[in-house]
Amino acid sequence: MTPRSAYLHVPFCTHRCGYCNFTVIAGRDDLMEAYIEAIEEELALLKTPRPVDTLFLGGGTPTHLPPDQLAKLLDLATRWFPMAADAELSVEANPIDITPEKVDVLAAAGVNRVSLGVQSFHDAKLKLLERDHRRAEIEAAAEQILPKIPNLAIDMIFAAPGETLDQWQDDLRSAVELGAQHISTYGLTFEKGTSFWARREKRQLTEADEELQREMYLAAIDHLTGSGLEHYEVSNFARPGFRSRHNQQYWLGRRYFAAGPGASRHIDLRRETNHRSTTTYIKRLFQGRSPVAESEELTPDMKARERLVFGLRMIRGIHLPTFQQETGTTPWDLAGAKIDHFLDLQLLEREGDQLRLTRDGLLLGDAICVELM
Repeated sequence: MTPRSAYLHVPFCTHRCGYCNFTVIAGRDDLMEAYIEAIEEELALLKTPRPVDTLFLGGGTPTHLPPDQLAKLLDLATRWFPMAADAELSVEANPIDITPEKVDVLAAAGVNRVSLGVQSFHDAKLKLLERDHRRAEIEAAAEQILPKIPNLAIDMIFAAPGETLDQWQDDLRSAVELGAQHISTYGLTFEKGTSFWARREKRQLTEADEELQREMYLAAIDHLTGSGLEHYEVSNFARPGFRSRHNQQYWLGRRYFAAGPGASRHIDLRRETNHRSTTTYIKRLFQGRSPVAESEELTPDMKARERLVFGLRMIRGIHLPTFQQETGTTPWDLAGAKIDHFLDLQLLEREGDQLRLTRDGLLLGDAICVELM
């Protein structure tokens, strides 16, 4: 399939939060101009512009770029990936970076969706998470964005050390009241290599117990759906018509272009990932060398399994006839015994032509997907 989506990775941040294991570089704003030149070199490898239906600039923090450089990057992105008439153009943003000038830059470039890294409305929790904004900056950012770019998405984190269920429910109420059209909720994870991992090992931080995490996740489902948002993916909720079209391309197993440090692309049956080091990425492109660090040729079986597990992350699950048409196989051909086992445990359910996770299955979705892979 010809890719109709593209992702550009912008690695710059003011600092690295303690839980973050993304491809990020902090305190090196001096590299911004070289980064833009390098990504221009990488995009030129496409040879010809590639029209897309979704384009996503993520990070890192794209809005950490100064207005002129942000405008230049957006111009490069839309020149190499021309947008279809009804395309979705998303940019991730940090509340503290939002200014009227930057909102004008985004709107002028055709950005029609902003994903704001909120994480919480409680200042103490934000401090614990090592975020550089507070509730006042979140509200100020939303007030500036919404009049010009009404499609506002926000990310939220639950199960921070010491957080109570009541505090999380208050966060959910604040998220709805902010006016966001899309809300993503993620349980805090302690990733190896992060400072939070090291602090947990030293018992400086305590991970929330599993039962509390379960209660918080279910509270998010109940509160957000009760507030008129659709629960359409394990961690994602949207008002009607405001689902993330870009992320759905991943979950539906579509192909996509990508550029930037650490960015992964999937074209035909090949997946490639660029060097995670921003300095190495820049250096290689300036030397006329490929930025790719890892490359993998997927077999049809591997691709079908990916399609299975990502499809099950969608609340509606997998439409079995479509799955067979697109992959040439069935979930039972791939993992029949395990699927039957999860059906018996009522973690999966089949209703007509749909195979999906049950409410209990959603709580164990990651573990189920690992088993099916």
